Amino acid sequence: MAAPWSLAGGSPWFPSIAPGSACRVNSVHDADTLHLTCNGEKLKIRLHCIDAPEIEQRPWGDESRDYLRRIIPQQVSIREQDRDRYGRIVAEVFGHAGKNLNLALVEAGKAAVYPRYCRDSRYFDAQARAQAVRRGIWAKAGKHQTPWTWRQGQR
Repeated sequence: MAAPWSLAGGSPWFPSIAPGSACRVNSVHDADTLHLTCNGEKLKIRLHCIDAPEIEQRPWGDESRDYLRRIIPQQVSIREQDRDRYGRIVAEVFGHAGKNLNLALVEAGKAAVYPRYCRDSRYFDAQARAQAVRRGIWAKAGKHQTPWTWRQGQR
């Protein structure tokens, strides 16, 4: 089965964004989806390696989204990793001084590592630290810890 972000970028239908491109943040939909304008093009970005609780998973979805809204600057840069089946760019997003915002969400316990689509040990290490101190979504057991499990139950 193809991964949700398995469509390769760089095609005529999905132009690639140059690494380090400065992008303006238009909105934070939830803690793993952003709307940006990069080089004059409006883009929907799916954050690489993470899965955050859905907004309907109250209160965790709201908490995760609101945390990202607090830490994200107006201008970010992205490092495109892939495209998903919806045509979204899957990327790491960087704020001030190159801070990896994807990783920051995991470190704060506001998102889980999506093991099906992540092979980067930094994310797993950050999640282990958040779990060890029961930070954010790890403070209390439940399906909010694995949003992909919660979504399966909604179908």
